[in-house]
Amino acid sequence: MTQCVLSLCLPRLASELALRRAGEAQGAFAMVARQGRGDVLACLNAAAQEQGLRRGQALSEARALLPGLLTQPYDPEVPRRALLALRRWVLRYAPWAAVDGDDGLILDITGAAHLVGGEEALAVDLRNRLAAMGFEARIAIAPTRGAAWGLARYGATPLVITEDAATAIAALPMAALRLPEETCAGLARLGLREVRDLGRAARATLVRRFGDELMLRLDQATGALSEPVAAPADDPSYAIRLTLPEPIGLTSDVMAALNRLLTRLCETLVAKDRGARRLRLELQRADGGRAEAEIVLARPMRDAPAMAALFERAIDALDAGFGFDGLRLSAPLTEHLPPAQIMAPQSSGARRRASGGTITGEDLADLMTRLGNRLGLEALARFLPAESHIPERGFQIASAVFTDAPDDHVWRFGPERPLLLFPPEPLSGPSAPLPPRQFRWRGQRLGLHQAIGPERITPEWWLDDPEWRSGVRDYWRIETDEGLRLWAFFTPQAPGWAVQGEFA
Repeated sequence: MTQCVLSLCLPRLASELALRRAGEAQGAFAMVARQGRGDVLACLNAAAQEQGLRRGQALSEARALLPGLLTQPYDPEVPRRALLALRRWVLRYAPWAAVDGDDGLILDITGAAHLVGGEEALAVDLRNRLAAMGFEARIAIAPTRGAAWGLARYGATPLVITEDAATAIAALPMAALRLPEETCAGLARLGLREVRDLGRAARATLVRRFGDELMLRLDQATGALSEPVAAPADDPSYAIRLTLPEPIGLTSDVMAALNRLLTRLCETLVAKDRGARRLRLELQRADGGRAEAEIVLARPMRDAPAMAALFERAIDALDAGFGFDGLRLSAPLTEHLPPAQIMAPQSSGARRRASGGTITGEDLADLMTRLGNRLGLEALARFLPAESHIPERGFQIASAVFTDAPDDHVWRFGPERPLLLFPPEPLSGPSAPLPPRQFRWRGQRLGLHQAIGPERITPEWWLDDPEWRSGVRDYWRIETDEGLRLWAFFTPQAPGWAVQGEFA
């Protein structure tokens, strides 16, 4: 049986996903990604392309051509997750499907197309279903994976079906062979711009100049070399089901059933060296209804008693109706959790005493788990050090759950920094480079007891910060007769003093 491969290209996937969340854009819209030292257009809608914009174009150039362009930052993780979901969805057409790059899927539909009326009927049905979801799709069906890929992205029409791969790709550009840009540019300098032009050059000469990949891609596209669709294995399912002979409704009964499920689930996780990060409990009511309780965990866990305690509040709030007669516990999100050193079980207080009174990483993760299930894990954040000598830019805010706490030594900036930082507040007094003997701050008359400095900090010239347009600052640690320890600075370009922080 001749191989039959379908290539699905979603050229506007990222922008279409963004517009589905934010609503339809009235005009040109593009996703912007950082590239080198500037921003470029990573994905754009049809309206933006009709205005002359193109993928990979610099954002500054696009703004000059189209001042009203609407943009959003490009997050590659969003289309990646969408492609993984679509890969599972297209298994309705064929059992072999895989993600192909960052904009498409590849399906081996050999022997499967007749189940939906043939190749053309399959392609039309797939395109119509994707259009109903709001996705623009380009589809090609060919005897080889390489030909299908090139026709889906560079074919004359959005739907191409061919049985002769070599003839179908002959007029396509070199990029249709999945070659790097530098290889295509080198071939163009030799006058080889279309796939059929490769027949005019000596094969050995091209291999010596451009490497083996050029001829490998050509042979794969024409069918001289086979290229199977390697569909990835599905992630293992971590789920346990329990069917009850009689409905239950009491919280204590549900918790007892949950403990049985958690024990069995944790045994499976231990065998696979995995730990759960999210647990979902689905309960089937006797009247046919359903209820659900879900918890999120700040660290991977497989401790059944500890996880059961986190479910109590959610289960107590469920409406049992006429009772639950079926339960299903699943771990939709897991992480690698290797075996740990066996230790005697300790309470959190015992662990703190053993560690000298400090809070351990496990204690902090358990606290974040409890807070996260009430407030949402996205509400928990922590401060991380940032590469900047500007005091107020020396940190960044990140998710507390998906980042590790930095070691203490990474926060050491050299000179002592105040415990409390705030926007600069004017300090009234003489405008001299040395700290004034008498000055007023926040309505108080203060006297100078001791001053240590100066520490000169220059602004970051590559960032336009209005607060730093006054130029360099000479910082001083000032101790007053009244006991206040201030962090003040003097600006030589515009003589004047201000206070920006206070020491403990």
